[in-house]
Amino acid sequence: MDALSALHNRVSTGKLTEPAPNNQQRQNIFRAALRAADHACLRPWRFLIVEGQERERLGEIFLKAADQSGGASLSEAQRQRTRAMPLRAPLIIVAITRLQDHPKVPHLEQHMSTAAAVQAMLTAAYAEGVGVYWRTGPLASDPLVAQGLGLAENERIDGFIYCGTPGKAPRQAPELPVEEFFSQWNAD
Repeated sequence: MDALSALHNRVSTGKLTEPAPNNQQRQNIFRAALRAADHACLRPWRFLIVEGQERERLGEIFLKAADQSGGASLSEAQRQRTRAMPLRAPLIIVAITRLQDHPKVPHLEQHMSTAAAVQAMLTAAYAEGVGVYWRTGPLASDPLVAQGLGLAENERIDGFIYCGTPGKAPRQAPELPVEEFFSQWNAD
């Protein structure tokens, strides 16, 4: 698949099954992340790979965090859903920003660089025929999740990228009218 086709047609795939991406697909996906825009070449991103039984351990971390924030108000069904979240895909990539103090690159730009790396991975995965979707939400910013994953004090989770084999054919990307989002600026 050529680059423009992947960029124009990429969509998220919600239903994912085994197998996880193979080694060659992973290398292509991972290498795409390393080409993200990166002011001052800080390389603020890092990624954790979670698969196999480690997904169950991640589910326990999710549940511990949800229990602490939701307390006794979580029903047993909610507890089971939370614990099973990482089992929705055979491979999860945790996108992390290592925040660095830099006179020209604020922390927001460093998060944006990690987001650009994630977008590059999503597009590369689509080109490789791998189904992916990017999840954020309260668990991504929960300190217990960060602690459970062994993050350093200066690291933040920017999302969880769920990867696997599409359970069904990807939906067609919507045709959005370019002119609704782009206009010529006139200083007058």
